[in-house]
Amino acid sequence: MIDADIWLVRVDFVFEFPRPTMPNVVYMEGFQCKPAKPLPQHLEEFVQSSGEHGVIIMSLGTLIAELPHDLADEIAAAFAKLPQKVIWRYKGSRPDTLGHNTLLVDWMPQNDLLGHPNIKLFISHGGTNGIYEAIYHGVPIVGIPFVFDQADNLSRLRAKGVAKVLDISDLDRKIFLEAIQNILNEPSYTINMQRLARLHKDQPMKPLDRALFSIEFVMRHRGAAHLRTESYRMPWYSYYSVDVLLFLLAVALFSALFFTGLIWFCLRLCFKRKQKSE
Repeated sequence: MIDADIWLVRVDFVFEFPRPTMPNVVYMEGFQCKPAKPLPQHLEEFVQSSGEHGVIIMSLGTLIAELPHDLADEIAAAFAKLPQKVIWRYKGSRPDTLGHNTLLVDWMPQNDLLGHPNIKLFISHGGTNGIYEAIYHGVPIVGIPFVFDQADNLSRLRAKGVAKVLDISDLDRKIFLEAIQNILNEPSYTINMQRLARLHKDQPMKPLDRALFSIEFVMRHRGAAHLRTESYRMPWYSYYSVDVLLFLLAVALFSALFFTGLIWFCLRLCFKRKQKSE
C-alpha cells in the first residue's frame, strides 16, 4: 500500500490548512456533493411555513441516533425559544420540552435540505460528509463533536470563521441557544461560508471526474511510477536522516575535543612560562 501509484484523498484546501503534497496525491474533496433536489412534499411544506425566519437542521450522524434524556430536553428547550423552524434527525424518545416549531424525523435528505434557500444553519457532529455538503451549499455550522476526527474537522471551520464549536460536556439550553443566535445574528458566518462555497466550486473539473481520470490514467499506463516518491525505498536511518545527524554529532564532538585540547595546551603553556618567570 505504501508504494501505491495514486492516492485518492478526500481533502479540499478550502477546508484544510495548506501543507506539502506529492504529485501522486489526487484530491477528490466533496465528491458526494451535488445540487439539491426538490424536497418531499411534507418537508417542503414545513420549510415553507417558516416564513422569513428560515429553518435550522440538526443531524448528529448515524452513530449518534439518540442522546441522554436530560441533554435532549435541553436541546429541545433551546429550539422551542427560536422563531425559526427546526428539522431534527433524532431516533430517541420525544423530549418533554419539544416545541411546536421542531419536527423530529428518523431520516432526512441532508444534501437537499442544505441546498434549500430557506436553510439558515446546520447543527452537526462534524463528520466529513456533512461538512463538505455544508461548504458546498454555503450553510454555517454549530458543531457538537463526539468522537474520531470530528473535533479536528470543526476546529478548521472555526478557524475560518464559519462555525461555532460546543463541548458536549458543558452543553445546556443557554449555551446552545447563545451559539445558535450568535451565528444567526452575525452575518459574517454566512458570508464566510458562502465564500468557501464559491472557492470549493471553482474548479476545472468535478472531484469525482478527477478521481476517475486518475484511476484510468494509472490503468492506461500500467502504473504511474514517475509520480511516486522513492522515500519508501530508503533505509530508515536515511529516511530519518540519522546518518546525517550522526555525522554532524561527530563533527561537533571532534570540534569540542579539539578546542578543549587547544585551550588546555594554551593554559599549560602560560602556566609554565609563569613558573619560569618567577
